[in-house]
Amino acid sequence: MTPTTVLILSRDAVEYRELLADMVEGDVRFLPAPDRGTLPDGADTATVVLGEPDRIAASLPQLRALAWAQSTWAGVTPLLPAARSGLVVTGVKDVFGTQMAEYVVGHLLAHALDLPSRREAQAQGRWLGTPTGTLAGTTLGVMGTGSIGAEIARRAGGFGMRLLGFSRSGEARAPFEAVYPTSRLHEFLGRCDYVAAVLPDTADTRDLLDAHAFVAMRPGAVLVNVGRGTLVVDADLVAALASGNLGGAVLDVFREEPLPPAHPFWNAPRLSVTAHVAARSWPRDIAAIFADNLARFRAGQELRYRLDPEQGY
Repeated sequence: MTPTTVLILSRDAVEYRELLADMVEGDVRFLPAPDRGTLPDGADTATVVLGEPDRIAASLPQLRALAWAQSTWAGVTPLLPAARSGLVVTGVKDVFGTQMAEYVVGHLLAHALDLPSRREAQAQGRWLGTPTGTLAGTTLGVMGTGSIGAEIARRAGGFGMRLLGFSRSGEARAPFEAVYPTSRLHEFLGRCDYVAAVLPDTADTRDLLDAHAFVAMRPGAVLVNVGRGTLVVDADLVAALASGNLGGAVLDVFREEPLPPAHPFWNAPRLSVTAHVAARSWPRDIAAIFADNLARFRAGQELRYRLDPEQGY
């Protein structure tokens, strides 16, 4: 079999090389590139690249032999143009569900128990005796019913929450009681006490949560966005929070990252900002997916988790 050269564009490139050395059989040469802006000798001969999609996209002009790109992230938006031009691009699935579910449920509990106010009261030496709330009996709507959305729903269901889903097709899927299609967005939003968004960045999802959508949400509802920042119209969310219609929001993803210091999100009422930390790509998890796909690639077989450039995911 012809030798395969694999370029690794990741801050964890050395760890990936060590993991893959134990997982991959056959004549494979790994070229780790942990530092941004630097390509190792021989990179232009690589037929395969494993790495962060933004780094891969920036390096494409120099990767003349490339046939396949494997992203280490769930999001592959920077590689969409290349995929539309014929490059095979694959993503990762079934590795982020647990992390994202814990992040979402943790913030739901923090809201229900009013932990921010209790921490503030403690700092002030003030006895805050208001009763805590509960997630039991409330409704969680999950925008995106794939593997991550379904895992969020399963975990939340353990707290006695009612579970509704939202997807482009509205196709039924466990564990959701009902799944609403795009055409019924406002009806879906109006039935939820909490909304967790894990949608990809596509033409259909951009700016989906605008002023009209926030008006449609149940008064006091809370939004948690761990999908893509382009889902939310920033100014409309700030206005909805200022008006008091929304009970709160938690954002882990943004149109521009890092979030600029002057952005209104920093000071918006009842808004929590985290720095894209809901889930990390752990090299051991990603390496296992890549090793399987590499064996398929070398055998001329169909790759798993291939990007559909028309759908955008």
